[in-house]
Amino acid sequence: MSWSALPAAGPSSDTVTLDEAADRANDAASWVEENWAVWLSTGLRMVLILVIALVLRHVIRRALTKLIDRMNRSVQAVEGSTLGGLLVNAERRRQRSEAIGSVLRSVTSFLILGTAALMMLGALNINLAPLLASAGVAGVALGFGARNLVTDFLSGVFMILEDQYGVGDTIDAGVASGEVIEVGLRVTKLRGDNGEIWYVRNGEVKRIGNLSQGWATAGVDVMVRPTEDLEKVRTVIAGVAEKMAKDDPWNERLWGPVEVLGLDAVLLDSMTVRLSAKTMPGQALGVERELRWRIKRAFDEAGIQIVGGLLPATETATTADPAAGVSAPSALASPTSPQSMAAAPITPPPNLAK
Repeated sequence: MSWSALPAAGPSSDTVTLDEAADRANDAASWVEENWAVWLSTGLRMVLILVIALVLRHVIRRALTKLIDRMNRSVQAVEGSTLGGLLVNAERRRQRSEAIGSVLRSVTSFLILGTAALMMLGALNINLAPLLASAGVAGVALGFGARNLVTDFLSGVFMILEDQYGVGDTIDAGVASGEVIEVGLRVTKLRGDNGEIWYVRNGEVKRIGNLSQGWATAGVDVMVRPTEDLEKVRTVIAGVAEKMAKDDPWNERLWGPVEVLGLDAVLLDSMTVRLSAKTMPGQALGVERELRWRIKRAFDEAGIQIVGGLLPATETATTADPAAGVSAPSALASPTSPQSMAAAPITPPPNLAK
């Protein structure tokens, strides 16, 4: 097929001449030349925002990690001492510090990266008002739909930050009670008295009674006969308390002297002497048992009798009444008694008998 065989193309509106193509190329080049500076500045600004955000996030997260590690090292430093063993629970402090660090790192990443994303969108001249409004509506809907989860999370954060309880503490959370074995942002695990494990949502806890913070009080009631010499009783108890405060391990569990508060009750057959002592948290029951044990032994040696409940049979026995086991005579036993006569059958008249 030769070029001469082709029909001659007439002028058409779709035909682009060389001059028009050159003009369009010049317009595109001029447009690129006019806007490349804006593109470059916008790109550099976005890259700079992203780099600053990543560097700032890395620096803050690293600082938080070092702070948590320093807290854990301070706990390990005092863990071997006696006071550290009493007041510091390494696992509790470790979990608390790790939880706080995790929350702070997550909040830091969300704030920094979220702010950087909004600044990058603003650099592209994108209107952020509809985006922020949509995010607000989505946040409100998510808050209503997962309000229980949000409540549990916020309650767990404040419980950890305020150190309301920790691993190893014995608490009464209302819905359950026992020893804390794990503290989470949403759920707290408790081990009950019978070995069961309770999973308590942090949002359901309305009040907490911590039995392992501060100090505890050991209270013992000693019941003796009302004829005992009170000064002798006080002297014996004081000797027991003084010796117990020097013996190991009670010298560490007793945080104060055993005090004789006085007579709590005076009855016809007994009187009650009340004792009180400040102890290490969670050791009140053990101190009470040991104190009762020692007081009982000391009273036996001193000839002081402890009473309680029913009195011994030798003191309650009385002379038996011989007539106590004999029942009262029946009124029907005598045939001449009014009751027997009233119960006898009626004799018919003589005329009816014929």
